[in-house]
Amino acid sequence: MSPSSRRPSDGPTRISGHTARKRFGQHFLTDAGVIDAIVAALNPRPGQELVEIGPGLGALTWPVLDRAQRLTVVELDRDLAARWRAREAERVRVIESDALALDFATLGARLRVFGNLPYNISSPLLFHLLSAAEQVLDQHFMLQQEVVERMVAQPACADYGRMSVMLQWRYRMWDILHVGPQAFSPPPRVNSAVVRMLPRAAGELHGLAPERLQEVTGAAFAQRRKLMRHSLEPWLAARGYSGRFDMHRRAEEVGVDEYVHLALELAAIESRAV
Repeated sequence: MSPSSRRPSDGPTRISGHTARKRFGQHFLTDAGVIDAIVAALNPRPGQELVEIGPGLGALTWPVLDRAQRLTVVELDRDLAARWRAREAERVRVIESDALALDFATLGARLRVFGNLPYNISSPLLFHLLSAAEQVLDQHFMLQQEVVERMVAQPACADYGRMSVMLQWRYRMWDILHVGPQAFSPPPRVNSAVVRMLPRAAGELHGLAPERLQEVTGAAFAQRRKLMRHSLEPWLAARGYSGRFDMHRRAEEVGVDEYVHLALELAAIESRAV
Protein backbone atom coordinates (compact mmCIF):
# COMPACT_ATOMS: atom_id res chain seq x y z
CA MET A 1 0.00 0.00 0.00
CA SER A 2 1.40 3.36 -0.97
CA PRO A 3 1.56 6.08 1.68
CA SER A 4 -0.81 8.98 1.53
CA SER A 5 0.39 12.03 -0.32
CA ARG A 6 -0.92 14.15 2.52
CA ARG A 7 1.68 14.39 5.25
CA PRO A 8 1.29 15.55 8.86
CA SER A 9 2.89 18.81 9.83
CA ASP A 10 6.29 18.70 11.50
CA GLY A 11 5.10 20.53 14.58
CA PRO A 12 2.75 19.31 17.34
CA THR A 13 -0.99 19.47 16.73
CA ARG A 14 -3.17 20.88 19.49
CA ILE A 15 -6.81 19.86 19.77
CA SER A 16 -9.01 21.10 22.60
CA GLY A 17 -5.94 22.04 24.60
CA HIS A 18 -4.13 18.72 24.19
CA THR A 19 -0.98 18.15 22.15
CA ALA A 20 -0.98 14.97 20.05
CA ARG A 21 2.08 13.00 21.16
CA LYS A 22 4.05 11.12 18.53
CA ARG A 23 5.52 8.69 21.05
CA PHE A 24 1.99 7.44 21.79
CA GLY A 25 1.09 7.30 18.09
CA GLN A 26 -1.79 9.73 18.64
CA HIS A 27 -3.93 10.61 15.62
CA PHE A 28 -7.30 11.91 16.78
CA LEU A 29 -10.38 10.97 14.77
CA THR A 30 -12.32 14.11 13.78
CA ASP A 31 -14.56 13.19 10.82
CA ALA A 32 -18.18 13.19 12.03
CA GLY A 33 -19.37 10.89 9.25
CA VAL A 34 -16.72 8.28 10.03
CA ILE A 35 -17.46 8.54 13.76
CA ASP A 36 -21.17 7.97 13.13
CA ALA A 37 -20.43 4.95 10.91
CA ILE A 38 -18.20 3.33 13.56
CA VAL A 39 -20.69 3.91 16.38
CA ALA A 40 -23.50 2.53 14.21
CA ALA A 41 -21.43 -0.60 13.51
CA LEU A 42 -20.66 -0.97 17.22
CA ASN A 43 -24.31 -0.34 18.20
CA PRO A 44 -23.61 0.11 21.95
CA ARG A 45 -26.44 -0.40 24.42
CA PRO A 46 -27.01 0.19 28.15
CA GLY A 47 -25.82 -2.66 30.37
CA GLN A 48 -23.08 -3.85 28.03
CA GLU A 49 -19.47 -4.15 29.20
CA LEU A 50 -17.86 -1.67 26.81
CA VAL A 51 -14.10 -1.11 26.93
CA GLU A 52 -12.42 1.54 24.80
CA ILE A 53 -8.67 1.40 24.23
CA GLY A 54 -7.23 4.90 23.89
CA PRO A 55 -10.25 7.22 24.21
CA GLY A 56 -8.12 10.26 23.40
CA LEU A 57 -10.33 13.34 23.30
CA GLY A 58 -13.53 11.32 23.11
CA ALA A 59 -14.46 11.26 19.42
CA LEU A 60 -15.91 7.77 19.88
CA THR A 61 -16.33 7.90 23.65
CA TRP A 62 -18.97 10.62 23.78
CA PRO A 63 -21.41 9.09 21.25
CA VAL A 64 -20.93 5.65 22.82
CA LEU A 65 -21.67 7.15 26.25
CA ASP A 66 -24.83 8.73 24.86
CA ARG A 67 -26.10 5.28 23.96
CA ALA A 68 -24.59 3.06 26.67
CA GLN A 69 -24.43 5.45 29.66
CA ARG A 70 -21.31 3.77 31.10
CA LEU A 71 -18.00 2.35 29.86
CA THR A 72 -14.40 1.61 30.76
CA VAL A 73 -11.50 3.40 29.07
CA VAL A 74 -7.86 2.32 28.96
CA GLU A 75 -5.57 5.34 28.56
CA LEU A 76 -1.79 5.50 28.77
CA ASP A 77 -1.47 9.28 28.44
CA ARG A 78 -1.69 10.52 32.04
CA ASP A 79 -3.01 13.94 31.02
CA LEU A 80 -5.89 12.42 29.09
CA ALA A 81 -6.56 9.89 31.86
CA ALA A 82 -6.79 12.75 34.36
CA ARG A 83 -9.14 14.63 32.05
CA TRP A 84 -11.52 11.67 31.87
CA ARG A 85 -11.45 11.18 35.64
CA ALA A 86 -12.29 14.84 36.22
CA ARG A 87 -15.07 15.08 33.62
CA GLU A 88 -16.88 11.74 33.74
CA ALA A 89 -16.01 10.07 37.05
CA GLU A 90 -19.51 8.62 37.48
CA ARG A 91 -19.99 7.22 33.99
CA VAL A 92 -16.43 6.34 32.94
CA ARG A 93 -14.11 3.91 34.71
CA VAL A 94 -10.57 5.02 33.85
CA ILE A 95 -7.72 2.52 33.77
CA GLU A 96 -4.45 4.39 33.36
CA SER A 97 -2.29 1.70 31.82
CA ASP A 98 -0.40 0.52 28.80
CA ALA A 99 -2.92 -1.73 27.03
CA LEU A 100 -0.10 -4.18 26.30
CA ALA A 101 0.43 -4.67 30.04
CA LEU A 102 -3.24 -4.96 30.99
CA ASP A 103 -4.96 -8.31 31.58
CA PHE A 104 -8.25 -7.64 29.80
CA ALA A 105 -9.72 -10.88 31.15
CA THR A 106 -9.93 -9.21 34.57
CA LEU A 107 -12.27 -6.49 33.31
CA GLY A 108 -15.38 -8.64 33.21
CA ALA A 109 -17.29 -11.01 30.94
CA ARG A 110 -18.82 -10.48 27.50
CA LEU A 111 -16.58 -7.51 26.89
CA ARG A 112 -17.13 -5.32 23.86
CA VAL A 113 -13.68 -3.89 23.13
CA PHE A 114 -13.18 -1.06 20.66
CA GLY A 115 -10.89 1.80 19.80
CA ASN A 116 -8.84 3.79 17.35
CA LEU A 117 -5.60 1.91 18.03
CA PRO A 118 -2.17 3.55 17.84
CA TYR A 119 -0.47 2.14 14.75
CA ASN A 120 2.79 1.55 16.59
CA ILE A 121 1.28 -1.07 18.92
CA SER A 122 -1.60 -2.49 16.87
CA SER A 123 -0.04 -5.84 15.90
CA PRO A 124 1.34 -6.76 19.36
CA LEU A 125 -1.92 -5.61 20.95
CA LEU A 126 -3.99 -7.89 18.72
CA PHE A 127 -1.83 -10.84 19.79
CA HIS A 128 -2.02 -9.72 23.44
CA LEU A 129 -5.84 -9.72 23.32
CA LEU A 130 -5.87 -13.38 22.27
CA SER A 131 -5.46 -14.36 25.93
CA ALA A 132 -8.72 -12.60 26.83
CA ALA A 133 -10.81 -13.80 23.87
CA GLU A 134 -12.96 -16.08 26.03
CA GLN A 135 -14.17 -13.00 27.92
CA VAL A 136 -14.89 -10.99 24.76
CA LEU A 137 -18.19 -10.68 22.92
CA ASP A 138 -16.74 -8.67 20.04
CA GLN A 139 -13.99 -6.23 19.05
CA HIS A 140 -14.12 -3.24 16.70
CA PHE A 141 -10.84 -1.51 15.90
CA MET A 142 -9.59 1.25 13.66
CA LEU A 143 -6.22 0.11 12.35
CA GLN A 144 -3.78 0.81 9.57
CA GLN A 145 -5.45 -0.53 6.41
CA GLU A 146 -2.54 -2.79 5.53
CA VAL A 147 -2.81 -4.45 8.97
CA VAL A 148 -6.51 -5.20 8.40
CA GLU A 149 -5.67 -6.59 4.96
CA ARG A 150 -3.18 -8.96 6.60
CA MET A 151 -5.72 -9.98 9.24
CA VAL A 152 -8.37 -11.09 6.73
CA ALA A 153 -6.02 -12.29 3.95
CA GLN A 154 -6.52 -15.72 2.39
CA PRO A 155 -3.72 -18.21 1.56
CA ALA A 156 -1.54 -17.80 -1.53
CA CYS A 157 -1.33 -14.01 -1.38
CA ALA A 158 1.40 -11.67 -0.14
CA ASP A 159 -0.70 -10.35 2.76
CA TYR A 160 -1.27 -13.81 4.22
CA GLY A 161 1.05 -14.57 7.13
CA ARG A 162 1.37 -15.57 10.75
CA MET A 163 -1.05 -12.86 11.87
CA SER A 164 -3.66 -14.10 9.38
CA VAL A 165 -3.43 -17.67 10.71
CA MET A 166 -3.47 -16.80 14.40
CA LEU A 167 -6.34 -14.34 14.24
CA GLN A 168 -8.50 -16.30 11.78
CA TRP A 169 -8.17 -19.36 14.02
CA ARG A 170 -9.50 -17.38 17.01
CA TYR A 171 -11.91 -14.90 15.39
CA ARG A 172 -14.32 -14.39 12.55
CA MET A 173 -13.34 -11.04 11.02
CA TRP A 174 -14.73 -8.50 8.56
CA ASP A 175 -13.19 -5.39 7.01
CA ILE A 176 -16.18 -3.05 7.41
CA LEU A 177 -14.97 0.50 6.69
CA HIS A 178 -12.08 2.26 4.93
CA VAL A 179 -10.95 5.66 6.24
CA GLY A 180 -8.60 8.18 4.62
CA PRO A 181 -5.93 10.25 6.41
CA GLN A 182 -8.06 13.41 6.24
CA ALA A 183 -10.39 11.95 8.90
CA PHE A 184 -7.70 12.47 11.57
CA SER A 185 -5.77 15.30 13.18
CA PRO A 186 -2.89 15.17 12.68
CA PRO A 187 -3.43 13.11 9.50
CA PRO A 188 -1.34 9.92 9.39
CA ARG A 189 0.75 8.96 6.37
CA VAL A 190 -1.37 5.86 5.75
CA ASN A 191 -4.95 4.81 5.08
CA SER A 192 -6.99 3.21 7.84
CA ALA A 193 -9.73 0.62 8.11
CA VAL A 194 -12.17 -0.66 10.71
CA VAL A 195 -12.31 -4.38 11.46
CA ARG A 196 -15.01 -6.34 13.28
CA MET A 197 -13.79 -9.39 15.24
CA LEU A 198 -16.06 -12.04 16.75
CA PRO A 199 -14.35 -14.72 18.88
CA ARG A 200 -15.03 -18.25 17.73
CA ALA A 201 -16.86 -20.66 20.02
CA ALA A 202 -14.76 -23.05 22.09
CA GLY A 203 -15.83 -26.00 19.95
CA GLU A 204 -14.25 -24.42 16.86
CA LEU A 205 -10.84 -24.15 18.54
CA HIS A 206 -10.29 -27.93 18.92
CA GLY A 207 -8.81 -27.47 22.39
CA LEU A 208 -5.68 -25.93 20.88
CA ALA A 209 -3.63 -23.56 23.04
CA PRO A 210 -2.69 -20.35 21.20
CA GLU A 211 0.93 -20.74 22.30
CA ARG A 212 1.17 -24.02 20.37
CA LEU A 213 -0.13 -22.45 17.15
CA GLN A 214 2.19 -19.47 17.65
CA GLU A 215 5.17 -21.82 17.81
CA VAL A 216 4.19 -23.70 14.66
CA THR A 217 3.44 -20.59 12.62
CA GLY A 218 6.59 -18.90 13.89
CA ALA A 219 8.68 -21.78 12.55
CA ALA A 220 6.74 -21.99 9.29
CA PHE A 221 6.97 -18.30 8.45
CA ALA A 222 10.57 -17.86 9.64
CA GLN A 223 11.72 -18.07 6.01
CA ARG A 224 8.48 -17.39 4.18
CA ARG A 225 10.10 -16.97 0.76
CA LYS A 226 11.57 -20.48 0.90
CA LEU A 227 9.89 -23.88 0.87
CA MET A 228 9.01 -25.08 4.35
CA ARG A 229 11.46 -27.96 4.13
CA HIS A 230 14.12 -25.34 4.92
CA SER A 231 12.45 -24.04 8.10
CA LEU A 232 9.45 -25.97 9.38
CA GLU A 233 10.63 -29.49 8.50
CA PRO A 234 13.83 -29.48 10.64
CA TRP A 235 11.97 -27.73 13.45
CA LEU A 236 9.31 -30.46 13.50
CA ALA A 237 11.87 -33.27 13.18
CA ALA A 238 13.62 -31.99 16.29
CA ARG A 239 10.33 -32.45 18.14
CA GLY A 240 9.75 -36.02 16.98
CA TYR A 241 7.24 -35.30 14.23
CA SER A 242 7.19 -37.82 11.39
CA GLY A 243 3.68 -37.27 10.03
CA ARG A 244 2.54 -36.50 6.51
CA PHE A 245 2.70 -32.78 5.83
CA ASP A 246 3.66 -31.39 2.43
CA MET A 247 6.84 -29.39 3.02
CA HIS A 248 7.27 -28.58 -0.69
CA ARG A 249 5.19 -25.43 -0.26
CA ARG A 250 5.78 -21.97 1.07
CA ALA A 251 4.19 -21.04 4.37
CA GLU A 252 1.76 -18.64 2.71
CA GLU A 253 0.25 -21.50 0.68
CA VAL A 254 -1.00 -23.42 3.73
CA GLY A 255 -4.50 -22.78 5.07
CA VAL A 256 -5.47 -22.11 8.67
CA ASP A 257 -7.07 -25.53 9.15
CA GLU A 258 -3.86 -27.29 8.09
CA TYR A 259 -1.79 -25.31 10.57
CA VAL A 260 -4.28 -26.08 13.33
CA HIS A 261 -4.20 -29.81 12.52
CA LEU A 262 -0.40 -29.80 12.50
CA ALA A 263 -0.27 -28.02 15.86
CA LEU A 264 -2.70 -30.56 17.35
CA GLU A 265 -0.55 -33.44 16.05
CA LEU A 266 2.52 -31.89 17.62
CA ALA A 267 0.71 -31.38 20.92
CA ALA A 268 -0.32 -35.05 20.93
CA ILE A 269 3.28 -36.16 20.32
CA GLU A 270 4.56 -34.07 23.19
CA SER A 271 1.81 -35.24 25.55
CA ARG A 272 2.77 -38.89 24.89
CA ALA A 273 6.41 -38.10 25.61
CA VAL A 274 5.63 -36.76 29.08
